[in-house]
Amino acid sequence: MKANSVSALLVLSAVVAASPTKRTVDTVYPYTGPDVPVGDWVDPTINGNGKGFPRLVEPPAVNPASANPTNNINVISLAYIPKGMNIHFQTPFGLGVAPSVAWGTSPKSLDKTATGISRTYDRTPPCSLVSAITQCSQFFHEVQITSLEPDTTYYYQIAAANGTTASEIECFTTAREAGDSKPFSIAVLNDMGYTNAAGTMRELQNAISDGIAFAWHGGDISYADDWYSGILPCESDWPVCYNGTSSELPGGVIDDQDYLKPLPAGEVPNQGGPLGGDMSVLYESNWDLWQQWTNSLTTKIPYMVMPGNHEASCAEFDGAKAELAAYLNQDRPNSTGNSTDYLTYYSCPPSQRNFTAYINRFKMPGDETGGVGNFWYSFDYGLAHFISIDGETDFAYSPEYPFLRDLKGDQTHPTEAETYPTDSGPFGAIDDNNWKSNAAYQQYQWLAADLGAVDRIKTPWIIAMSHRPMYSSETATYETDIREAFQGLMLEYGVDAYLSGHIHWYERMWPLTSSGAVDNASIINPNTYYTNAGVSMTHLINGMAGNIESHSELDGSPIAAKTAYLDTTHYGFNKVTFFNSTVMKFEFVLGLDGTVADELTLIKPTRTIAPTCDHNNCLRAAIGGSNPFTSFCATYTSTGATPSPTIPSYLANCDGSASKISSACSCLVTAV
Repeated sequence: MKANSVSALLVLSAVVAASPTKRTVDTVYPYTGPDVPVGDWVDPTINGNGKGFPRLVEPPAVNPASANPTNNINVISLAYIPKGMNIHFQTPFGLGVAPSVAWGTSPKSLDKTATGISRTYDRTPPCSLVSAITQCSQFFHEVQITSLEPDTTYYYQIAAANGTTASEIECFTTAREAGDSKPFSIAVLNDMGYTNAAGTMRELQNAISDGIAFAWHGGDISYADDWYSGILPCESDWPVCYNGTSSELPGGVIDDQDYLKPLPAGEVPNQGGPLGGDMSVLYESNWDLWQQWTNSLTTKIPYMVMPGNHEASCAEFDGAKAELAAYLNQDRPNSTGNSTDYLTYYSCPPSQRNFTAYINRFKMPGDETGGVGNFWYSFDYGLAHFISIDGETDFAYSPEYPFLRDLKGDQTHPTEAETYPTDSGPFGAIDDNNWKSNAAYQQYQWLAADLGAVDRIKTPWIIAMSHRPMYSSETATYETDIREAFQGLMLEYGVDAYLSGHIHWYERMWPLTSSGAVDNASIINPNTYYTNAGVSMTHLINGMAGNIESHSELDGSPIAAKTAYLDTTHYGFNKVTFFNSTVMKFEFVLGLDGTVADELTLIKPTRTIAPTCDHNNCLRAAIGGSNPFTSFCATYTSTGATPSPTIPSYLANCDGSASKISSACSCLVTAV
C-alpha cells in the first residue's frame, strides 16, 4: 500500500461514506471470484505488462505540478442545482479536509469560498494498487455554490489538499430563470462509451463552442461493464466480432478502421474491440478513463445524467460456454463452465453491484428537487422543464429489480441461485412492498407531484427522458412496462416529448397516442408536428452516440408504421433548440461530419381548439398561423367573406375554400 493511501485512510473522518441513496450492497453470500477481475487472458494484470490489449491513458482534469504526484484531481464535472451549481471532482486518495472551492464573478477576484463533502467506496482494485496516480479515482467530492444569479458566469478554483494540485481557474454559467424567453440549445445523447464515439465527442465539443447550455445523457455511460468483451469468443447471435481484417460489425460495414487492426498476439476473435472492453479490461478503469476522456465536456457545461442498464453492475450476460461465470464464480480464468454455471448478483465484486460506481461518480439534483440522488430529478431552464426518470428500477416490472421480486413463498431473502447480476434497488420507497403497483412507488408519486407543480406559463415545454423507450420498431416487453408506469401521467400533464436510448440507433416516431396509434391530426408534414396535450406525445430514441456494442439491427423485421425515421448506420447526438414558447426543434447531428441527418420541429398551438372541430389540414395551418390568423379571421368573418381579404400563404392547405376557412375561424374564435 502506498504511503499516502494510509494517510487517506486515517482522514476518513472527513469523508461522508454513506451513499446518497437508501439501498445498500447485499453481501449475504460471499464473492468467490478473482481479487481483481481483468478481461484479458494474455495480460491479466492491473497495470498492464505490455502484452495483450493496450492500456489507455487519458489526461486528468488537472495537470499535477509534480512529476511524481501523490494525489491529483483527475475528474471535474458540473451539474445544476436549484439556483446554483454542484462542482464534483475526483481524486485517488482523500483530501484530509473538507473539499473547498474559491469563487467569484471575476477570474481576478475569487473572493468567496464554498466547502462541501467527500465520499468513497471500496473499489476493485483500490487506487493504492494502481500505479498511475493520474488515472484512478476513489474519493468523490461535492461542493455546492448556491444562491447564485440566473444566466450568470462565475469563476472558480478547486483548492489543493493532501498532495493535489489546485485546478486552473475554471468557469460555469448558471441556468436561466424559469420563464426566460431567450432561445437556447442543448445536447441530448444516450449510450455513449468510448469505442465508436470519437466523432460524437468531436461534434459535442463543437456544439459547446457554438453555445449549447448543457448536455443531457440518458444512461449507458462509459460501458464499464463491457470490460470482459475481449474474453468472450465471437457468437453468431452477437452483432460484433473483432477478428482483425476479418472483423464483423452490424450491417456488414466497418466504419471504424481500428477493427481492421490485427488481434494482439495470443488474443482470440471476440465480442469486443481493439481495446478489449470499451476502453480498458478492468471495470473501474473503464469508468476512470471515460470520465477523464469527457473532461473536455464536463468541465465546461453541466453534464446531467440518469441511469441505464450498463451502470447496474459489472456484468449483464455471459458467453455461450459460461466463460464469465467460470471466472467470476470460481476464479477459473480462460475456462468454461457447464450448464449449471450462471451469473448471480454475487458474481460481481461487492463494489461493482447495485449502481455503486454510478451513485458515487456523479451528483445530480435528486435530493434538491424532491427526487432521489442520481436516479430521478427535474430542473428548469428558460422556457423548458426537464424531467430525468429512472427507467431501470423503481417501477412495476422494471428491467432491473430488487430482491423483493425474487422472493418465493415465505422467503425473506432469495437464495444465491435465485438472484441476477443486475438486481438493484429499490432506491425509493415502495408502499407496503406492493411492487406490482406503479402507484406504490416513490418515483411514480414524485413524478405526479413534479408534473402537477409545473408552471406552464413560465415553462410551456416539458421534456422527459429515461434510458428505455416506450415505443420502437424493435419491440420488447420493457416498452410495455415503461408505458404502464409513466405514459399516463405524461399524457395527463401534457408532456411534449419523451426521449430515450437503449436501442443503438436513431429513431423518430410519429406523434403517438396512449394506444400507440399515430395522431395524424398533429402531423403538419414529415418533419413538423403539432403538440397535442392530453392526446399524443412525440417520442425519439437517441441510442446512437457510439459504443463497443455498435449499432442495433432490425434483423429483417419491417419498420413499424409508428416510425417516421430510422437510422441504423450513423453515430451522433441530438441538438435540441427552444426558439420560443411555441416552437422547438430536434436535430440529429452526425458524428461523421457534423451535418444534420434528420430534424423535427414541434409547434405548440397557442389556442385550445373546440373538441367538435374537424382537425383537417386547413385548421392545422390556421393553428400554425396563430395570432396572425386570429387577426385575419376578425376581418374575414366581419365581412362575411365578401369581399374576401387576401388569403395568407400559410393557408394554402385550405384550397381557397370559403367553408374550410370559415370553419377554421369559427373553431379558433369559439375555442375553449
